[in-house]
Amino acid sequence: MSRKKTNHKIFENITVIDVGSQGKAVAKAPDGRVIFLTNAVPGDIVDVQTGRQRKSYYEGKVIKYHHYSDKRAKPICEHFDVCGGCKWQNLGYEYQLYHKENEVVNNLKRIGHLELPEVTPIFGAKEHYYYRNKMEFSFSSNRWLSYVEIENSVAIENRNACGFHIAGMWDKILDINFCHLQKEPSNAIRNFVKHFAIENDISFFNPKTLSGMMRTIMIRITSINEIMVVVQFFENNKRQIELIMNALASKFPEITSLQYIINGKQNDTIYDQEIILFKGRNHIFEEMEGLKFKINAKSFYQTNSVQAYELYKITRDFAAIKNIDLVYDLYTGTGTIAQFISKNAKKVIGIESVPEAILDAKQNAIANKIDNVDFFVGDMKSVFTEEFINKNGTPNIIITDPPRDGMHKDVVAQLLTIRPKKIVYVSCNSATQARDLALMKDDYKITKTQAVDMFPQTHHVENVVLLELK
Repeated sequence: MSRKKTNHKIFENITVIDVGSQGKAVAKAPDGRVIFLTNAVPGDIVDVQTGRQRKSYYEGKVIKYHHYSDKRAKPICEHFDVCGGCKWQNLGYEYQLYHKENEVVNNLKRIGHLELPEVTPIFGAKEHYYYRNKMEFSFSSNRWLSYVEIENSVAIENRNACGFHIAGMWDKILDINFCHLQKEPSNAIRNFVKHFAIENDISFFNPKTLSGMMRTIMIRITSINEIMVVVQFFENNKRQIELIMNALASKFPEITSLQYIINGKQNDTIYDQEIILFKGRNHIFEEMEGLKFKINAKSFYQTNSVQAYELYKITRDFAAIKNIDLVYDLYTGTGTIAQFISKNAKKVIGIESVPEAILDAKQNAIANKIDNVDFFVGDMKSVFTEEFINKNGTPNIIITDPPRDGMHKDVVAQLLTIRPKKIVYVSCNSATQARDLALMKDDYKITKTQAVDMFPQTHHVENVVLLELK
């Protein structure tokens, strides 16, 4: 069966009016339908060619600019037009903050139909680049070719690449020369490994044939400059593994934790893989207000250390915890928030579904000499039950920081049964946050809300809401 053809349309002199879902620019077509654009900013006047069409909207691309918006910024990255990681580099930072705050407020009002207090302005980041403490890069023997290379039939001797996946092309990798998201020696380490492998004829992974040595490299750099590097190999060639790892150790003696993985699966997820220590410790430390947090290769930790500190301070301030309070920290992860607030509370109970995260949380609490925190592992809706509460005490304050999907309806129901006097809801997805809050609006009122920008140059935003029992 032949593929249905798309009837492309061209609209001229269209004004870009807003930013919508997933950070895409929004315009209106002459027929009243919305047009979603990926390469424009509000205020641009453009000609648009449509691609995918739906009943109520088009997806399109700009083919000509008649007027550039004064909200534009000049992207600093050479890979901006292709790499999907920092889609808002062309939008001034003050406008990024405006649209992030606007998205949060709109989601809470339109999805949750919630009454909001006066909104506290979004907390912006001081560092707009080099803010990520963790980056993951993929190797491939099938480098993505630019349109110029294809059109001019440029002869390519080497298709090896190390960088990011091209959106919508699972087997194509954009070769990254310099990334502005993580501080050095991140670029130096990645480029060294890539060039060393090429010079020593060590093969790069091919996802179609499931062959090749070099698969991924993860680099973590904490605020106290401890460095973790984890190289993932597809094949178990001990000679080549030792060659790469010894070269890395020699070139970058400042690496705190040098590890590797041999992963022969189809996917490159590491959570079911053995992590092999090559040199140094099998962990690094992050520090916050004198507390130290051990991070291993599988640990979750907020990827913006500086803004994570601000997020946790806002959470603590909203909760206004006293030394008589029993606090539950739902979706506690490695227990960072639980330990951060513990000095203010009588006791903190942390619950998390990932066993490795809870192990880290317990070890961190011991290392930090915190004895008023207990951690429990298990699926939230199964652990957070009436029996659990009867055994561990009824909290008068609950902090919840769920994944992007939000809270399970059974967890929300349990919150409404317990009726703590305060709930602080931290979210990386204000749409699912709004959905959950709508279920609680008959019993709770929103008294504070504060967005926090954790990811400059992207549309992603965190939001903290304080709920108080009516």
